[in-house]
Amino acid sequence: MIKHFAELELDPNLLIAIEEMGFSRPTQIQAESIPQALDGKDILASAPTGTGKTAAFVLPALQYLQDFPRRKPGPARILILTPTRELAMQVADQARALAKHTNLNIFTITGGVQYQEHADILSTTQDIVVATPGRLMEYIEAERFDCRAIEWLILDEADRMLDMGFGPTVDRLSSECRWRKQTLLFSATLEGKGVEGFTADLLKNPAHIDAEPSRRERKKISQWYHRADDLSHKLALLKNILTEQAERTIIFVKTRDRLAELRSELERAQIPCSWIQGEMPQDRRNNAIARFRDGTVNILIATDVAARGIDLPDISHVINYDMPRSADVYLHRIGRTARAGKKGNAISLIEAHDQPMMERVARYVKEEIKERFIKELRPKHKKPVFKKKKKDDKKAVQPKNKKKTTKKKK
Repeated sequence: MIKHFAELELDPNLLIAIEEMGFSRPTQIQAESIPQALDGKDILASAPTGTGKTAAFVLPALQYLQDFPRRKPGPARILILTPTRELAMQVADQARALAKHTNLNIFTITGGVQYQEHADILSTTQDIVVATPGRLMEYIEAERFDCRAIEWLILDEADRMLDMGFGPTVDRLSSECRWRKQTLLFSATLEGKGVEGFTADLLKNPAHIDAEPSRRERKKISQWYHRADDLSHKLALLKNILTEQAERTIIFVKTRDRLAELRSELERAQIPCSWIQGEMPQDRRNNAIARFRDGTVNILIATDVAARGIDLPDISHVINYDMPRSADVYLHRIGRTARAGKKGNAISLIEAHDQPMMERVARYVKEEIKERFIKELRPKHKKPVFKKKKKDDKKAVQPKNKKKTTKKKK
């Protein structure tokens, strides 16, 4: 197993940038993807949020551009597709930080930007373009973007692109970039829609990489839960955790209505927070994330849809105010904390009906998630036990019925 970035045959200028960004050792996805990509292989990788996947495709791309420098100015040689504008901006920011000591140009092409701005970018020399599929397709159709120069095509969060209906657009982009040498596809999961929604010729004999966060990486996250008797008890628990324990916190709720209720409760308690939810105007969403990023507020409330793909630094606590629909969503949520080698905490606040889900999550993450108590807020009800009804239970009921029938006969 590769333990240091120096073992990955990267240029010194990239190693210096990695060190400046505070990365100490490569994560599993980085250690497995980078050598294969540099060997010229297509990559098909599964990597949940928080496993360092952006660097896993950006670093080999930057190394490739330095190994094979361009001879004359011209259009982009590496195209990275992401499902959302925010993710495109995040990927580009990280790529710029890693390329800090090189002369490579990195640009984004996304919705919500004036046509003229993009026209100015496209008239200059680019090395890497990070784009959203829809907007890029517009420029290709207007013959503003030249795909013939693309040597690497990288798809980030491919499963989410399919969920958002970008499958046909990505297939078209793939055929537009048919002269490319390599394709790298990263997805949260490789089952089901993760890959099958794209055409079979997207990848050629890819190296398969499955980077579930290792037990060691997950151990950095302390997980526990508190039982709540009802909603008001749950709210009291949350306020206590936010004021007594948490530093930088994301609170997950299941619907926009729940988000609105919780938001007004926290405002009433004078606990400042920002929030993001699905179908929110882009400027308000950017503003909410910026306020949390720069530390104006230290609490962000989010629905799962809204939080997908957002990379936020230094999260100390993830709080499941509502339990997610499935155990893998739970894993995605808690992956927001304990990033880049730091430790983190994941707390679930559960009512009686959430207990089976909590047990399912524990089985899924293969570790015991213990219950904790806050002295003055202990639950009054006993912990519910959910048992499947057995045939024996029905038999136990029958004798009573028999007695009744005999009485009637008398």
